[in-house]
Amino acid sequence: MKIVFFGTPEYVLPILKAIHKKFVTGPGKSPIAAVVTQSPKPVGRKQILSYSPIDKWAHERNISTFYQSSELAINNIEADLGILAAYGEIIRKEVINLFPKGILVIHPSLLPKYRGASPIQAAIASGEETTGVSIIKMDEKVDHGAIVSQFKENINQNDTTETLRARLFERSAEVITELIEPYMKGKITPREQNDAEATFTKLVTKQDGFIDLKKIDPEDAERFIRAMSPWPSAWTLAEGKRIKLLKSHLEAGKLFLDEVQLEGKNPVKWREFETAYPQFSRLF
Repeated sequence: MKIVFFGTPEYVLPILKAIHKKFVTGPGKSPIAAVVTQSPKPVGRKQILSYSPIDKWAHERNISTFYQSSELAINNIEADLGILAAYGEIIRKEVINLFPKGILVIHPSLLPKYRGASPIQAAIASGEETTGVSIIKMDEKVDHGAIVSQFKENINQNDTTETLRARLFERSAEVITELIEPYMKGKITPREQNDAEATFTKLVTKQDGFIDLKKIDPEDAERFIRAMSPWPSAWTLAEGKRIKLLKSHLEAGKLFLDEVQLEGKNPVKWREFETAYPQFSRLF
């Protein structure tokens, strides 16, 4: 069995590692035929190229790495199955057709709810008590393919996007490794999604982190702050200055800020901020 893995961030690495461990047949005989990941990006003041965790993992094992899915055909990469988790590019039909068993997409929501780029943020901000992961067979539409498997996961009261996302993808690693063999043998019949029940999310930008604390319910504000953590971070404006709202909690129905960061400064506890910048703290 040969698999191409499409993915980029650190939090999907457990999936790649689990597939490799489950199906490796010996030294240098990984089931991973290639990985497709985002190209290295310049980071920091010195603009040093930073390679994705998936890229680094593949490089250490001499596994072919590509930065465009179209490169698979050009380089005659042959594989039975593709698996995609947080890759960051729309896959075209001609690439999907390269795989006899298609491409399985690991999407962190209970589809058809919360299709799109920010399902975890949306679930937390909306006050959902439960979310989950859907594994679908990719088609030409985003997050539209037939459902191969789903599992549910409770959203804890203190979950941020970071903590919930980590838990969802850790569990996904376990589920996908057990799913591959029966799927490849045709023992699983995917079921179509109900498009009438579909809801959609968008790609979150830095601007989407803005919140006006005077115009939002405390419970909504607290959930929003968790949903925007760790990126782009919820933020507000005070006397023209941007202030990141990093941590907060509710007490008797009232929002209390725990940790903030004034632009150009380091994160501090709220009490330190109040002492250092009383002119700002009075505005909250």
